[in-house]
Amino acid sequence: MVEVRNDPYGDRVVVKKSSGGRTIAIILIVALAIVGVLFATGFWKADVSGGDMPEVSVKGGDLPKVDVDSKEVVVGTKTEQVEVPTVGVKDNGGE
Repeated sequence: MVEVRNDPYGDRVVVKKSSGGRTIAIILIVALAIVGVLFATGFWKADVSGGDMPEVSVKGGDLPKVDVDSKEVVVGTKTEQVEVPTVGVKDNGGE
């Protein structure tokens, strides 16, 4: 598609060419939307007949035997005395 127009700031003719890729993409998107609407409304149906789901058999299993030796964790409390420094505020000349 070619667009030809006069430049408003001078005596030039502006020719703008664009490829047909954008037009094809728009047509493709519209076609996919129409197909989606036709399937959603039931106008088109996909009937699949024949074939069976596979038979699956599952037997219960046993958990593996695990022997774990861990360290002993000792939890307790004890009283500690901590010295806390005294903090003062120095006045900058005011009373």
